[in-house]
Order: sequence, then structure tokens, then C-alpha cells
Amino acid sequence: MYNIWTITKREFRSYFGSPVAYIFLVVFLLVSNWLYFQNFFLIGEASLRALFFYLPIIFIIIVPAITMRLWAEERKLGTIEILFTLPLNDSEAVIGKFIASFLFLTLNILLTLSIPITLSAIGNPDAGPMIGGYVGVLLIGGAYISIGLFASSITDNQIVAFIIGVVACFFIYIVGDAFIVMRAPGVLAQLFQFLGLAAHFQNIERGVIDSRDIIYYLSVIIFFISLTVAYIQQRR
Repeated sequence: MYNIWTITKREFRSYFGSPVAYIFLVVFLLVSNWLYFQNFFLIGEASLRALFFYLPIIFIIIVPAITMRLWAEERKLGTIEILFTLPLNDSEAVIGKFIASFLFLTLNILLTLSIPITLSAIGNPDAGPMIGGYVGVLLIGGAYISIGLFASSITDNQIVAFIIGVVACFFIYIVGDAFIVMRAPGVLAQLFQFLGLAAHFQNIERGVIDSRDIIYYLSVIIFFISLTVAYIQQRR
């Protein structure tokens, strides 16, 4: 745990080594608030449904941007060799980087709490879907981070890692969409619905926190973290 925490602190601090992180946080806050409030007064409903609709889609872009440098930059600068001379194993380094990215994403999500606070001041929103929505956002964000982490490990080019991450996150999000499921054969339709991140997120968003959805997201995270560890070991 000490090694993991050391890597986590190192990576988390690196986000704030330049003004980029602060610009990133401000832009995310402005975009998320604008997307939510642009139709809020037209709808006239005290609900965060619109926010939870947009966030997983926004994450398809911003999460690969957060993770693209994690391994690609290490390999490009040659610091990956220095990293592996330290007394830690590959899984500790991967998990430390994952936690650092997850904490940074969580910081972004916390900024959106201004929306439910405003909503509570002018309306009477249902607490169940609000809590479920934020739990779902954290889970789907963790899944995206694990995918982006793997994408960053297979290349030394941050732009390539970003593109691979965006494509992979978009695919695994959209594959369970009703438009695709309805047009797939029976067995494939069930498989696509199970694999799609969106289908599991919709259940949690309604305030129904099912253990099957939690296990699904944790399985995706563990799977891609394991892939990253295996690839790093193979490259070593």
C-alpha cells in the first residue's frame, strides 16, 4: 500500500504541475453547467437526469485526455526505466496511476455539486436518483479510466493514446444502446446489452443500485487494469 500511495501522490501532483489542470477543471465546470442549465428552465423539472445524461458522454472525451500521458509520457521521456528500478512491482505502479486519475476525475465531479445545491434551493428533487446518479458517474468514470490507462500503455504517443481511448470508451458505451440491441440477433442482443456501459448506468441513474451493475463496473475496471499490468510485464 505504501508503494501504491507513493505512485498515487506522484501522479496526482503531476496534474497540477502546470496551469493545464486548472484550465481543465474550469472548462469542465463551465461545460457541464451550460449543458445542464441551457434547457433547465424550459423543462421546469427538479431533476438531474439531464446532467447524468451528458456526463458519461463528456467523459468519453475528457477521461482519455486525463489518462493519455500516464504511460505514454513515461515511455517517451525514458522515465519508465527509472520507475521500474524502484522497489515496486508492475501492479502497484498501474494501480497507483489508476487511483491518481480517479481522484482527479472525482475532483471534477465534485465541482458539479453546485448543480444539485442550486436545484435543492429552488425545488424539491428526489434524493434517490441524485445519489444513484453520482454513484453511477463515479463507476462509469472508473471504467473509462481503466480503458484509457490501457490505451496509454500500448503507445508512446499521447495523441494516439487519446484517440484509442476515445474510440474504445465510445464503443463500450454505445454497444448496449437500444438502437443497436434491437437490430442484433437474439444472443448477440443479450451480449451487447450486458457489455454496454450505458445500459448498466441507466439502472443506477434511476436510483436502483443493483449489485449486478456494481459487479459489472468493477469487473471492467479489474479486467483493463489486469490487461495493462500484463502488457507492461510483457514489454519489460
